[in-house]
Amino acid sequence: MTNADRADDAYWRRPPNGAAVPRREPAAAPEPRYEPPPPSTPPPPGWRPQEVVPTAPPREMPVQQHAALDEEERAARTITYGVGLVAGAVVLVLIIVVCARLVG
Repeated sequence: MTNADRADDAYWRRPPNGAAVPRREPAAAPEPRYEPPPPSTPPPPGWRPQEVVPTAPPREMPVQQHAALDEEERAARTITYGVGLVAGAVVLVLIIVVCARLVG
């Protein structure tokens, strides 16, 4: 054990009977200094090359088949009307049944 280690341990040892407790003075902290960032120089004008990104030409839309579209719309309308007629008939039958129970 070196003398420095003994001096450091003396602080933690119990003092002899009737002796004063040794005080340890904290080391003085260095004064903080602000160091600004280093000076910079702006880049020269035109230091970056011009960049032109070519765009892709627009795609062609598929050709519409108007006759086929009209036929599909007619078929959809027919199905819609058919479902509506069936639903209306079911509701009409239910109303007749409910009214028959109330009367009879």
